[in-house]
Amino acid sequence: MFKKMKDFSKELSFKTSRSSGAGGQNVNKVETAVTVLWKVEASEFFNEDEKVLIQDKLKNRINADGVLFLTVSESRTQLMNKNKSIEKIIEIVNKALIVPKKRTATKPSKGQKQKRLDNKKKLSDKKENRRFRL
Repeated sequence: MFKKMKDFSKELSFKTSRSSGAGGQNVNKVETAVTVLWKVEASEFFNEDEKVLIQDKLKNRINADGVLFLTVSESRTQLMNKNKSIEKIIEIVNKALIVPKKRTATKPSKGQKQKRLDNKKKLSDKKENRRFRL
């Protein structure tokens, strides 16, 4: 049922930038935030159908040039942010490749219909008994 996760980390490129948040004075001079970039169309790990599926499901994260990008600045070190960004982008892409099962429409059985009607009748009788009569 589960597909093996594809590791396409060799196709990723990275950019660094100054991170906000914790780090004190160090935050002003060290580029710890990592942005991971991946050109979906140029990928050799995925076939055309998978690329279309990725582009369709992740269209909000892909820019006009067809580049999927993700910025991570959770950690104080560039290396940890780089590793975290690789994990996250692989997870996001592999989730996008999952095709949900088609739902087949079914009708309720006679027993289910009767049970629903019985419950409705019971509730109706209960409410009817609450009424004040002269």
